[in-house]
Amino acid sequence: MSLLLIRGGYLYPADAAASVIPDGAVLARDGRIVAAGPTAEVAALLPPGQRVHTVDASGAMILPGFVNPHWHDLFALRFPFKGALRPAADRGDVAAFMALGGDMPQISMMFDSFTDQIDRLTPGEAVAIARYSMWTQLRSGVTTLGDVGSYNRPEALVAAARELGMRAVVSTWAADAVCAPGQSRFRRTRDTDAVLQRIEALLSATATDPDGLVRARPSAVYCTNMTDELGAGLRDLMDGYGVPFATHVAALRNEAEAMRTYYGATGIRRFADLGLLSPRFMAVHCGFADADERKLLIDAGAHINHSPAKYGPVGESTLTETRVIPELRRAGLDVSLSTDGAALPVGGMAEAMRVTWQSYTEMYADPTEVLPTDALAMATSVAARGLDWADQVGSLEPGKRADVVLVRADDWRYLLNPRPLEGFLTLGGSADVDTVVVGGEVLVAGGRATRLDEAALQADYLRAVGAFSVRCLGVDPDAVAARLRNHDPRGG
Repeated sequence: MSLLLIRGGYLYPADAAASVIPDGAVLARDGRIVAAGPTAEVAALLPPGQRVHTVDASGAMILPGFVNPHWHDLFALRFPFKGALRPAADRGDVAAFMALGGDMPQISMMFDSFTDQIDRLTPGEAVAIARYSMWTQLRSGVTTLGDVGSYNRPEALVAAARELGMRAVVSTWAADAVCAPGQSRFRRTRDTDAVLQRIEALLSATATDPDGLVRARPSAVYCTNMTDELGAGLRDLMDGYGVPFATHVAALRNEAEAMRTYYGATGIRRFADLGLLSPRFMAVHCGFADADERKLLIDAGAHINHSPAKYGPVGESTLTETRVIPELRRAGLDVSLSTDGAALPVGGMAEAMRVTWQSYTEMYADPTEVLPTDALAMATSVAARGLDWADQVGSLEPGKRADVVLVRADDWRYLLNPRPLEGFLTLGGSADVDTVVVGGEVLVAGGRATRLDEAALQADYLRAVGAFSVRCLGVDPDAVAARLRNHDPRGG
């Protein structure tokens, strides 16, 4: 029997009561929580003579592990995709394809191209890139990841999750159509059955994961890249395997017009007609649904997810232009937070909580619209419901997995503030995560990995992304070599 006691910190369990316990503790046995509450009460439950691994959380917040239900591993694109080859000066930047309402044909064409490029990664490259990309999430406090299609092999994401010791819900980059520029109807680009067979193989392979770390779900990477046949097949897989479904939909201002042009109906209406709308349907970035579409989502009890810390830098106006997502939350739908993905690190779950807390309250001129504990729930317990994993993760309650994050809260930022979570959302961030525990195992302590060599992890990633960029993406090898030399710890 393995016992873990985390004691003496500000405990925010993210339970239904939004409890806050200033001197709190969590006790876990064999990776599951057996008690969470005041330190004195929890410590009194320790069996006499039993060896206990104790973590002193004095001066820290004890939080549930963050649940990031919408993420993409795009780190293979670090060189060509607004990445490492940019000039140091930022004055020449231009609004890219997601900005100004979205260049829908360009987005659709790019997303469609990813499907075939992913298979050009060698298995070794794929795992090295996945390990590093997922490590950046674990290091910032994410203990459970929800992939909505990545520029990587799904089997590499599974292997990386198991090696890192973190939880993951994996998917495939599912697309079988494109909205090409100058056309007035979608064009099919690949065999739908082959796309469905790939996700079904993943669902089958992860259905009985021995460690309980990995699950799978079907997803459509974007409604602009999905035929009705693909949507119907994904629905059947969702129903047959009893798993949730995720897609990007109503995400950009120009999307609705493009969908009517190429498919004859907007994305949400298509999903409704295909029988996909349900409490297991996760609509990502859903800021541009019209009134009828909002009613469809509300009636279905759909789950809404957004990535507020990512929008500004890419020119998306998902929150402030329409206020649809906050209004859907007011209507009673679950609304969760996520990071999305990019070739370079984007704002983490801590930053997503901060932007949510600040932007929602500003939009409604009401500082109680989203409280700090509400923002925490949107990044933990609510997000876990969106992954259909709330029975296991998302809050610090007896019976659940011991997935815990500690954040130091004892420096100048917190002086005389009796609400450290408020201080964290004001001046803190992902880099303040000190300790990360998954299933009772401490994977990060003092901001450093406990079970892997971080320098080797980075070196393996750099070699893999460099080789792939030259071999498959046509990036100049001298430019790649020059960039990689700057990050070689040996100075070579």
